[in-house]
Amino acid sequence: MEDNIFDKVEEVDLKDRMEKFYIDYAMSVIAARALPDVRDGLKPVQRRVLYSMIELNNGPDKPHRKCARIVGDTMGKYHPHGDSSIYGALVNMAQEWSTRYVLVDGHGNFGSVDGDGAAAMRYTEARLSKISMELLADINKNTVDFMPNFDETEKEPVVLPSRYPNLLVNGTTGIAVGMATNIPPHNLREVIKAVVKMIDNRIEEDRETSIEELMQIIKGPDFPTGAQILGTRGIEEAYRTGRGKVRVRAVTEIESMPNGKSRILVSELPYMVNKARLIEKIAELVRDKKIDGITSIIDESSREGMRINIELRRDVNANVILNQLYKHTQLQDTFGVIMLALVNNEPKVMNLKDMLHYYIQHQEEVVTRRTQYELNKAEERAHILEGLLIALDNIDEVIRIIRGSQNTQLAKEGLMERFGLTDPQAQAIVDMRLRALTGLEREKLEAEYKDLMEKISYLKSILGDRNILLGVIKEEIQLIADKYGDERRTSIGYDEFDISMEDLIPRENVVIAMTKLGYIKRMTVDNFKSQNRGGKGIKGMQTIEDDYIEDLLMTSTHHYLMFFTNTGKVYRLKAYEIPESSRTARGTAIINLLQLSPDEKITAMIPIREYKEGRYLFMATKNGIVKKTPITDYANVRKTGLAAISLREDDELIEVKSTNNEKDIILVTKYGQCIRFNETDVRSTGRVSMGVIGMSLADGDEVIGMQMHTQGEYLLIVSEKGMGKLTAMSEFTPQNRGGKGVKCYKIMEKTGNVIGVKAVNMDNEIMIINTAGIIIRMMCSDISMLGRVTSGVKLMNMEDGESVASIAKVRESSNKTEEDMLKSLEQDLNEDSEGEAKG
Repeated sequence: MEDNIFDKVEEVDLKDRMEKFYIDYAMSVIAARALPDVRDGLKPVQRRVLYSMIELNNGPDKPHRKCARIVGDTMGKYHPHGDSSIYGALVNMAQEWSTRYVLVDGHGNFGSVDGDGAAAMRYTEARLSKISMELLADINKNTVDFMPNFDETEKEPVVLPSRYPNLLVNGTTGIAVGMATNIPPHNLREVIKAVVKMIDNRIEEDRETSIEELMQIIKGPDFPTGAQILGTRGIEEAYRTGRGKVRVRAVTEIESMPNGKSRILVSELPYMVNKARLIEKIAELVRDKKIDGITSIIDESSREGMRINIELRRDVNANVILNQLYKHTQLQDTFGVIMLALVNNEPKVMNLKDMLHYYIQHQEEVVTRRTQYELNKAEERAHILEGLLIALDNIDEVIRIIRGSQNTQLAKEGLMERFGLTDPQAQAIVDMRLRALTGLEREKLEAEYKDLMEKISYLKSILGDRNILLGVIKEEIQLIADKYGDERRTSIGYDEFDISMEDLIPRENVVIAMTKLGYIKRMTVDNFKSQNRGGKGIKGMQTIEDDYIEDLLMTSTHHYLMFFTNTGKVYRLKAYEIPESSRTARGTAIINLLQLSPDEKITAMIPIREYKEGRYLFMATKNGIVKKTPITDYANVRKTGLAAISLREDDELIEVKSTNNEKDIILVTKYGQCIRFNETDVRSTGRVSMGVIGMSLADGDEVIGMQMHTQGEYLLIVSEKGMGKLTAMSEFTPQNRGGKGVKCYKIMEKTGNVIGVKAVNMDNEIMIINTAGIIIRMMCSDISMLGRVTSGVKLMNMEDGESVASIAKVRESSNKTEEDMLKSLEQDLNEDSEGEAKG
């Protein structure tokens, strides 16, 4: 007996056996668990859940059903694994922050963006969403292959028909053995537009579509949580090779609070970032003193949307704190793209074009099989109708044969023999009701037969011509884009480290507008040309009640804009870095673009084409100090700003002009003194110098404005109490700098001090705003022209306690067309932005 036992012992190589088992396990995980199919973008568990729900008749037009029932059906019929993995897949398909276009309509607690789990499946309910019906459309029309389930008692689909490219639209993530996939979600409209482009190129030009063409349509991933992608380098790499890193940043805004503090408001987070954990991480950094300056973090999220309020200390720079948060937390995250999916049950890394190509191939097969199925059904019915029409034509004889037959079988045989009918035709005649003998019923049968013959002809044309087949796919997929498509949620911003980014930005003229309250925006020239003409200049430009456009200039997307502040610093941006807005939009607060300190305000904005020799920046301060520095000294401005002028403690930089060393400078003070001198009187000094005295001031007096004689033929002077006048520029004779100047305005009790000065021409328009936020706009030609030592006339009526806050020169005139205005702005641009820097 012992000998028999030893005879049965089989020697095996443990290494070979382990390798075989491990490879079998790995292939099972790869092909039947962790990776999606390129055709419908679903993993087996997701496909089985959706198919179970359609089998349960759990569509969007039916009531929700308990998730426990759906999970039980899926597990019992198709997916012999743990219920937690099935319920996890169901929950994921129902979460709006996880799935771009949700496939399951959940009812109950399905978790939160804070990482809270869903309630137990016995409490939650679900049904298919409307868009998931498009994944399952026509599944009963032999469009896809079915295979036996695990115990061969049921049939399940190998793949779903998938009317839209779900793999790209909803993306997926999965870890197999030795490989992983991480496909980001995309915008439905963009992806479908790309599919249509590929079909059009095939039909119209019989050619393949290049990745470049597809990338012009599909801008990049579109995450359900929004946020902003930095740069296009990572996107391009992923679309070309199937692998790439996409940097995603939260959408934040820096807002000034009434108490003088600033706060950072976070409204959108990068994809898959846990909000609660992020807030914990920020609190941890504050506690460990890695970030200093945050006083409180409040989660103010509600049904209206996400909002994290990060309040800052009064003395800190909000931009610096924000950059630290980007560096140390998931407010800025990287999404590693790996476009891996199963093609013919084998894992393959694909580029963007490959994915869409396999999808179209799948649709060709689905539509072909559906058309063949419908054709077979139509031909079967037409065959029956032919028999019925023959019977109706010979109804007396048919009745005689049936009446004379012993049983149904003999009746059928008699009919088949007499009229040459087939068995199904004879059966249909035997089953025919007497009502079919009426004339109306006969007409119905003839009309049905005619419609069927047209349908058969159309279905045969689809099967016979690939271009018609592709046309059907295009038509159906466009209907889905119209029905379910929405706008992009994720914007694509600029990445300072992405060198290729700048080359992709077209060089075109743009209009930059900046408001008194510090909002800035970039507008296209086309946006301007489409405006209505009217007596108020540019229609719709006023943004909020107490605000108005103070600066309007044209530049090119690749030119620099220099921003000078009251504290004597200069910052710089490329024009394309300013977010584009419509002409009616408010724009972006400048504090979100520049690292300004809490007490810093922009006093001048100057466009610079290039930093060339012979050009200067001329500056004036409140205390009458002037300074002239070669523009080349400002060629390298750091992100944190650069000192433009050294100021005494009680002094402020009030205005900056770009000059060519040939201009006359005019300074006006609040007590009505004015001096005019040539800029050659001021020697050129270095960037961090303090400058020289431009005007000697009386006690308590200060400079309120600087203008150049080339900016206009007249000097407009406005006082606090709304009085003002025009004086010819020729009345102000040049003298040496450093003097007290001459009287330019007669100050009396009814006038108040001088508040603003502008060099203007008669066709200019000006705006005056008072402390109550009321704006008045008038033509300079309507203002009285008076001598130097006068007080002027009433320009604006004031209520008690009100006074003029500031004045601004409108850069366009109301009697000019948009084309004239654009020409004027273009002229400024072509003169290398030599004109004024402010107002």
